[in-house]
Order: sequence, then C-alpha cells, then structure tokens
Amino acid sequence: MARKPRIHYPGAVYHVILRGNAGQQIFFEDADRFRFYLFLQESVDRFKYRIHGFCCMTNHIHLVVQVSDKPLSLIMQNLSLRYTKWVNYTQGRTGHVFQGRYKAILLDADAYLLELVRYVHLNPVRAGVVAIPQEYPWSGHRAYLGNEALPWLTTETVLSLLGSRIDSARKAYRQFVADGMRENRRIEFHSGTCEGRILGDDGFADKALHKANQQPGRKWTLSEIVASVCRQYGIAEEQLKAVGKGRPFSEARALAAVIVQESPYLSLMELGRLFNRDASALGKAAKRMLSRSQADVELAASIEAVRGELRKMSECLT
Repeated sequence: MARKPRIHYPGAVYHVILRGNAGQQIFFEDADRFRFYLFLQESVDRFKYRIHGFCCMTNHIHLVVQVSDKPLSLIMQNLSLRYTKWVNYTQGRTGHVFQGRYKAILLDADAYLLELVRYVHLNPVRAGVVAIPQEYPWSGHRAYLGNEALPWLTTETVLSLLGSRIDSARKAYRQFVADGMRENRRIEFHSGTCEGRILGDDGFADKALHKANQQPGRKWTLSEIVASVCRQYGIAEEQLKAVGKGRPFSEARALAAVIVQESPYLSLMELGRLFNRDASALGKAAKRMLSRSQADVELAASIEAVRGELRKMSECLT
C-alpha cells in the first residue's frame, strides 16, 4: 500500500529520527556537528519552527520539532539536503548520507512532550556511550541545565511544565531526567500508538487528522482480513489453523500476515494466536511473500485483490 501522507497542522509536535544510509555514520568530526548546528539555526530562522530537544549520535539524529505554518517535510528536506552537500564536499564523496525517508511520529504534546525530551536526551546513556547525560556534548541536555547556550533550542516550553522560576524548573528537570536513567527503549516513541505515525489516544488522533484534513483509516478487524484472504483462496478459516505447510494454506497465512502488518491496530501476535502459529514465523513468511511478489505477477495480483476488497469495504462502511 502507498505510504500515508505526513500529518501537518500549525503547532504540531513530532519526534523526528534521521538515520545514516545503511546504518553508516553521518558525523565524522566535531566540525560536522557544529555545521549541522548552523544549519539548524538558519532553518529555524527561515521556517519559524521550534526544536524542543535533540541528540546527535554518530549514525543518527533525534529531533523534537514543533512546526508553524511550514510543513515538516519542507524543513527536513532543506536540512538533509544542505547537510548531505556538506558531508559529500568535506569527505570527497557523492551519494546519500541519510537512509531514505526520515521517521516522524506526531505526538500529543500535552501527554508526551516532557517524557520525549527526557527520552531523547538520555539516548547516549541507553547506548552506553556515557554514564550520565551531562557527559554527552551533542544533545540539548546541558542547555536545559543552563550550562550551554543554543539560541535555536527552545527550552522554555518544557521547563515551564516543571516550575515557574527558571532555577527551580532546571532543578526539577535535572531530577526528572535522573529518574529516567534506567528507562529502556520505548517503542511508542519510535512507532506511535495509532497508524504507525501518531502517538496519542484515539481522541487525539481523530482531532489531529481533522486538523490536517485527513480521514482516519478504518480499523480492520482480524476476522475481516482473514475472511477476505479465505475468499481469495477459496478456503475455510479452519483450514488455516490446521497443522501443515502445504499450499495454498501457507500462502494464505502469509498473505494475512502481510495485511495485518499494514494494519496499524493489529499485530502478528493476535494473528499467531488465531492460526496457532509463531508470530515471528508469520512475519518472515510475509516478508518472503512481498519479496516474491515483485517477480510473481499472479502472487502480486492476489495481494492487491485482498487490499482492494478491504478498500471497497471501507468506502461502503465509513
């Protein structure tokens, strides 16, 4: 299925992740990070947005961005293009610096902004690079403590959530970060809780999509997906639960797994319980099917037929 468009409206807050192409490093020396800082400053001035938190690791970048009227896509295109030109010039190379499309999770700032800023600033600690966040020079943490001046970083919004006076707010921030030192990777900050691109409850998601003039996708049930797959292969659901790997049953299970993975409200764990199969095995089967479908026209048609039926059901029932 085609990628869903970015959700944009003035005031939207995102967790943005830029990764190096093929996992390769994007910063080679301190001068690269200072140059990226310069690009951030110029970008903030030009597009009138805010950065509430950030962390520049060796092979990826975290940004907590709040946009105004200019969409995030324009901001990130400008940043990535300018920095790519810088790296290619200084390294005497050509090609991509960043890995494909940047990741952006729209979040309910009222519920998650404070925790996300802490999470981003603790990234070097979770990665084992430093023991405490103050030791890492390439994040917004020290600016929040008042130990560094970064004019393009907005600290006032988050600190105001922790106190009305700057000294007491910074003290509360320091303690808040210390309290999260043992926090592990939080998948919701990377994958969201709704449609793979929104972090917030259903009410927030509906309001965000309304502001962006987008309609929320219909929440497919597992039974609807399985029924559609069974119709495509002319088999009964009970046959998919039976022991055995013969076709067309194994192929039908793989196709169901493909659609479930494309459905933000469902999981392979649920499908695995329904089929009495291991979720990881279903995921691998789905990956193999998608790979095969690139050369197998008939298989690609079967996948698209199920997708098409679900889309038609959506048009009739939403």
